[in-house]
Amino acid sequence: MAFRGFPDTAFSFYEGLRADNSRTYWLANKATYLESVKGPMDELLAELDDFGPFHVFRPNKDVRFSKDKTPYKDHIGAYGESEGGAGFYLQVSATGMLAGGGYYGLASDQLERFRHAVDLEATGGDLERRAAAVAAAGLRLGAMSELKTAPRGFPKDHPRIALLRRKGLVATKEWPLASWMHTKTAVKRVREAWEACGPINEWLDAHVGPSTLAPEDAERW
Repeated sequence: MAFRGFPDTAFSFYEGLRADNSRTYWLANKATYLESVKGPMDELLAELDDFGPFHVFRPNKDVRFSKDKTPYKDHIGAYGESEGGAGFYLQVSATGMLAGGGYYGLASDQLERFRHAVDLEATGGDLERRAAAVAAAGLRLGAMSELKTAPRGFPKDHPRIALLRRKGLVATKEWPLASWMHTKTAVKRVREAWEACGPINEWLDAHVGPSTLAPEDAERW
């Protein structure tokens, strides 16, 4: 079935989960999750399959190493990865939607290539200009984490120290809950956001690329 938008119940489902994050609530409302959240998300991703294929993350959390023991995530998230390595993320929650693209968390081999390319004047300066253009287009730059100081081997006054401290690079666009999310316009908005990530994705694919290390069993977004 073609995507027609997320119904009101998709967002009210997460409102309820935020108030009662329990197995009792989940089981009582599982049919709503499948029909109003998971179903429309699958339909939306099908409309955007040129950025995929996508993996929709499971709704339950891994709480083994977390202080927060609530069992369910307060959002639905999906991730796809291009052949070059850049990832595309989409999230829907009670407060609205978020779309992003880039390399959220870098493995050690990727991080080495990233810092080397940022350090060089030609490639580093190019990324700096691309990042500024993406930010000017209304996207927010971020990463999974960043160092508080310069990485080992780099001066604290490096001209691109803000980039060197990052352990990844993504651009995200966040929208508060709006009426267009209940319509096919959501396809257009997400596509535009992912396309706006293009300048940094192209750079990252060219100078970093996928990791050659064994993948971690973790959700990087």
